[in-house]
Amino acid sequence: MQRAGRHGRQPPEGGPMENGVRQEPGTPELPGPTAPRAPRARPRLVFHTQLAHGSPTGRIEGFTNVKELYAKIAEVFDISPTEILFCTLNTHKVDMQKLLGGQIGLEDFIFAHVRGETKEVEVTKTEDALGLTITDNGAGYAFIKRIKEGSIINRLQTVCVGDSIEAINDHTIVGCRHYEVARMLRELPRAQPFTLRLVQPKKAFDMIGQRTRTGKSPGEGRVASGKETLRLRTQGPAVLEEGPSPSEEEDARRVDDLLESYMGIRDSELASTMVEAAKGSPSVAQLAQGLDSVLGEFAFPQEFVAEVWAAVCHPKGDKE
Repeated sequence: MQRAGRHGRQPPEGGPMENGVRQEPGTPELPGPTAPRAPRARPRLVFHTQLAHGSPTGRIEGFTNVKELYAKIAEVFDISPTEILFCTLNTHKVDMQKLLGGQIGLEDFIFAHVRGETKEVEVTKTEDALGLTITDNGAGYAFIKRIKEGSIINRLQTVCVGDSIEAINDHTIVGCRHYEVARMLRELPRAQPFTLRLVQPKKAFDMIGQRTRTGKSPGEGRVASGKETLRLRTQGPAVLEEGPSPSEEEDARRVDDLLESYMGIRDSELASTMVEAAKGSPSVAQLAQGLDSVLGEFAFPQEFVAEVWAAVCHPKGDKE
């Protein structure tokens, strides 16, 4: 019997963090008869969630990053956080265009895709590129986001978009970032077979009639409408901010395309971070230095950094 909608204990009012948003401390008490002013009340950020293969609707709040989000979902449904492969927003389907990244709209409904069957497939690398695009869930699992038509992997019917890559030749890659997994696959020798151990998302026995927003009270626990989002950060508190403008979304899409072309990964949050850095950099050299200081583990090639700067600062190939 699964339980849904359970709340964890709330932090004390006025504490440093509540419901995933940094709290402003109350005004300190002053000497004398003047009573202290009560701290301004913060709205509760409550999100609704289901398991993608079918479950009751649960409510979660109080998370500041992806790992904490998974922990909250796991608590609601009495499963381990390690069972969650990835989450999609507003659809129970394995839709890579609806992946949960670093931002959640205040009206978004979260579907958690959990571990299903494990399978092993033998692959022979007859070309340098396998035709895979890798992403990760921010909590230790890398999975397949795209399969190129006509590629080596595309010819293997057992490999599907959404499959988590658990091991390469019995070497576990759980805990590795997507760029590390992509690098391992690129470095595998040609003409030598290797084995992928994959975990596919659990599927419902019958997806017809899958509930999406049933049991949800319209507007319940919501703070605002429009493009306001909760942005999750790997360090520091989650913050409320306006959603990206159309031009910023287009810049991020171009950078995400470059990530796929150069590194075999897609990561919308990484792309958005790089867009912010590029717009604040007057030159390619400054951008390279800035990216190296905060994202040095990616080891971005110089020509890639130049392409990013050009895509953001001169998207139509304009010359200075």
